[in-house]
Amino acid sequence: MATKAEITGVIVSDKMDKSVVVAVERQVRDPLYGKIQRRTSKFLAHNEANDAKVGDRVAIVESRPMSRRKRWVVTRVVEKAKEI
Repeated sequence: MATKAEITGVIVSDKMDKSVVVAVERQVRDPLYGKIQRRTSKFLAHNEANDAKVGDRVAIVESRPMSRRKRWVVTRVVEKAKEI
């Protein structure tokens, strides 16, 4: 069986039950001018224990489709958000 992709991102929403929205940022170079730009992709991920909160940096791994847009699962919290 092939290894599943694992990416890290920051949680931007946790208002759903057992689900979070994870923003993953990447850098791409413009093909003509060469300027580096930041691009953000948002993924819905399954959070079974509801332990990850907004601002946490988490690792997500691809899984079977759980709903129409949810195809990722939160595996671990890499870094907790700073409390204010």
